[in-house]
Amino acid sequence: MADIPFIHTHNFIYGTAEPQSPLVTRVTADNPGPYTYTGTGVFIVGTKDVAIIDPGPITPAHIKALDEALIGKTLTHIFLTHHHADHSPMAKPLADKYGCKIYGRPPKKTAVDGTGVQMDAGDDPGFAPDITIKDNDEFTGTNWSLKAVHTPGHTSNHMCFALREENTLFSGDHIMGWATSVVIPPDGHMGDYLSSLQKVKGQNYSIIRPTHGPAITDTTPFVQAYIDHRLEREQHVIAALQSGHTHVIDMVTHIYTDIDQKLYPAAAMSVLSHLIHLCETGRAHCKGAMTLAGQYSTL
Repeated sequence: MADIPFIHTHNFIYGTAEPQSPLVTRVTADNPGPYTYTGTGVFIVGTKDVAIIDPGPITPAHIKALDEALIGKTLTHIFLTHHHADHSPMAKPLADKYGCKIYGRPPKKTAVDGTGVQMDAGDDPGFAPDITIKDNDEFTGTNWSLKAVHTPGHTSNHMCFALREENTLFSGDHIMGWATSVVIPPDGHMGDYLSSLQKVKGQNYSIIRPTHGPAITDTTPFVQAYIDHRLEREQHVIAALQSGHTHVIDMVTHIYTDIDQKLYPAAAMSVLSHLIHLCETGRAHCKGAMTLAGQYSTL
C-alpha cells in the first residue's frame, strides 16, 4: 500500500485545556476506542470570545473539563464537522448552558443498508444544527476568523473549518494523522471523498488539526499520500473482482489481511464505497442494489 506517514506520537492529558497555538486550545474527551483513537479532541478557538469545534460526547468528566476550560471566556459559536456520536452530542447542552448557536450541515436523508454492519461511533440521533452552513461561509470573533470548507466523503455533511490567522484546517474525520478515514455509504461517497482530498491539498494549509489524534504539519505530502492510498485500494478492489470475489465481506478478508478483525466493519464500508464508485464510473457492475449484500463483477 501507499506509505502514509502516520504520526504515532500524540501527547495529551485527558480533561485538561492544553494550548496548541496562540489561538487554539484542545480538550481531549475520555472516549478512546478503535474508531476514536485516544478520544475526541475538542478545539477551542480564540482567547476571549471563543468558538468550539466538535464538542464531543456527553460524559461527567468531559462536561467538567469544558466548563473549566471556558472560565473567563465567552462561548459565541459551536461548530460541528458532522453528525457522528463522538463529535456532536455535547453541542446541545453546551449551547443551552452558554446561550450560543450550533452551526453545521444536516446529513442527507438516505436509506439504511440494513445488512447488520454497524460502526463503533454511530450517528448522533439528536444532531440538529441551529444554523445550516455552506461551503465558504465565514465566521468571526475577537482575533479569529473561521471559513467553512465543505468536504463530503466520510459523510455527506462533513465540514472542515479553516482558521485564517494560522493557516490551519480543523479536519474533523476527513483527514487524520493516526489512520485513514472510513467512507460510509450510503451517506458517505468515495468519489466525493477523493474530490474533497484534492480540494484540501490545493489550499496548502500550514497545519491540519484532526478531531482525533495529533496535528499534521507536513500537510501536502500527507494529503497526497492519503489520495494515493485510496487509489491503490481501488486497484486492490478491482483485482479482487478479477479474482472472482463478488461480495463485500469476501473482499474484506481477501484484501485486509493485516488489520484487527474489530476493524472489519469499517473496512467493509470502505470496500463498498469503492465498489459504488467503480460502478458509477462504469468500471464495475452490481447485480441488484449497491449494498453490502450486492453481487459485484468487473465489466
